[in-house]
Amino acid sequence: MNDNALNFRPDGTFHILQVSDPQDLVYTRQAMVRMLDAAYDAIRPDLVLFTGDNTLANHLHDILFVRIRTVHSPAVTRWRMRRALRGILQPLETRGVPFAMIYGNHDDMIDVSKEEQFPLYRAYTQCLPMNETDGSVDCDTYNIPLRTADGRTAWNLYMLDSAWNDESGQHCRIKPETAAWYANTSDRLRAENGGKAVPSILFLHVPLPQTKGLCRPCGRDDAGAVRDGDGYVCLDASKAHGVMGESISACEDDGGLADAMRARGDVRAVVSGHDHLNCFDGVTGGLRFIQSGGASFRCYGSRIRGVREFVLHADDPEKFETRYFTYDMLCGTGFSAQLRYFLDADEKIAEKYGILGGALLTGAGIAAAARLRKRKK
Repeated sequence: MNDNALNFRPDGTFHILQVSDPQDLVYTRQAMVRMLDAAYDAIRPDLVLFTGDNTLANHLHDILFVRIRTVHSPAVTRWRMRRALRGILQPLETRGVPFAMIYGNHDDMIDVSKEEQFPLYRAYTQCLPMNETDGSVDCDTYNIPLRTADGRTAWNLYMLDSAWNDESGQHCRIKPETAAWYANTSDRLRAENGGKAVPSILFLHVPLPQTKGLCRPCGRDDAGAVRDGDGYVCLDASKAHGVMGESISACEDDGGLADAMRARGDVRAVVSGHDHLNCFDGVTGGLRFIQSGGASFRCYGSRIRGVREFVLHADDPEKFETRYFTYDMLCGTGFSAQLRYFLDADEKIAEKYGILGGALLTGAGIAAAARLRKRKK
């Protein structure tokens, strides 16, 4: 029995909050902290899932405005990562809300391995265990059973690694060993469930290549068009709904995972992050794909910054709801909230410089006029 199994509420529901790409540094942007705090209090999740790029990793040494300086010391990296994680994990520890995580491509772009990073998460009592025994797959490939009061596994959550670095460079793909692990785990859960598939949701950081089946070629001036290689694509409205603000940066290879999922029929949705400007939900090739926007204010983003909720039902394996909450929905559109957004959002840098430059020019003009008046007197 998994020691990370969780239970449904007495009303038969289980509420999950997905936070993708929080990607921050030692001094966490307060707009994101406020947004996450508001989500924790409004949604009151039973579990929070951080689905990769949990810190800005190789830029952990950045502390000044618009300066890139990377870390090259494991000891410094661990210290700064611990501080960066505190901003998103301590609020859950304080509230007593369980959380789990997987790594993204940024999390593995440093001189501290994934295995060495995990104790930084496990230092929090609310962190669920990862894979600490199966050496055939990465440590962030594991599952979380969700059980009813009588001990039945009514739903299951798959957490899969999708990005890593080695001597040959960075890779965003599903290893064949990971796909095999999924198939074996699915078969085991089916056997334990009397031969019936256990309904599941699969989480990973980088979208599967099949996700691109939700797009169609289009013209540059078509609504929702984004650049994709030498052409343009947009969401196919007959397959998906939502927002696509950038082309889908998918895994290079799925390692046979999609075929394995179709053969077993237990996965109700494949959920990813990675592309900060994308937030959509659709079905293609017999699989449902959901992508959530990035939560980070430290990296590129847009007004879709936010988090996603899933509500599962113990008595209905086909029924789950998902809703996406943006910063505006959680923090409001008042002056204080919008000022915080403006000050913290990285894509507002040009505007901030413009305002700063205008203020300096205005101040210089006022000072010059004052000096001129003084001379005349």
